[in-house]
Amino acid sequence: MKFAANLTFMFKEFPFLDRFAEAKAAGFDAVEVLFPYDDAASEIARRLADLNLAMVSLNTPPPNWAGGERGFAAVPMGEDRFRKDFKRALRFADFLRSEHMLVMAGKAKGLVAQDAFKRNLTWAADEAPRQSLTIEPVNAEDMPGYFLNDLEETAHLIRDIDRPNVGLQFDLYHIHRMTGDVMEAWEKHGDLVRHIQIACPVDRGEPDKGEFAFADFFNAVKKSGYKGRVSAEYTPRKRTAEGLGWMTDLGPFI
Repeated sequence: MKFAANLTFMFKEFPFLDRFAEAKAAGFDAVEVLFPYDDAASEIARRLADLNLAMVSLNTPPPNWAGGERGFAAVPMGEDRFRKDFKRALRFADFLRSEHMLVMAGKAKGLVAQDAFKRNLTWAADEAPRQSLTIEPVNAEDMPGYFLNDLEETAHLIRDIDRPNVGLQFDLYHIHRMTGDVMEAWEKHGDLVRHIQIACPVDRGEPDKGEFAFADFFNAVKKSGYKGRVSAEYTPRKRTAEGLGWMTDLGPFI
């Protein structure tokens, strides 16, 4: 396992395209970006290549995160929009060689939304069989109305869809807020996890405070055989570079 930096959250003191070099200088060899679509894929690819950085994950659909919709995969009657956005995001993922694509469900509820989500995600998995696709439950306080707001339901959907390229994005902050027991959640559903994200479970800041035992968590993750990345997706409490001591503290455990 190795750390990756989420450049949508981190190094925001710098223009987006400059954050890649800042991440490399800080000791990261991989990055992820929620929505990289405002910049040319060729510019992002050049920075990845020049700095020898891997792209771990990006999100679909393309709309700007600030004020934009949180996806369309579970939105009834949103199938055409979802497929159009997915194909555009897939072109970015192919060009940037992104290991994962996070498929966002959007705001919806009920059995009709569940049917739409299963249908759209199954289509996406079959449309891009060589691309790892992830889905992520998000706690209802941070994102009211988001369709995937329950870990058990998310795990059930993944198992029900039953596609080899569909897995779980395990965001420790959201899992903690939803379940209150990250260790139990990992024990039950760790076999579905393709990608891990970490932050302080309390305030979504640097993973260096609060009572959560990160060492115990990473020991459990290692025992499970997980070999993917561990992405830092948190809101720095100060300038990003000033709060990276957690990398030294947690590094031995991953």
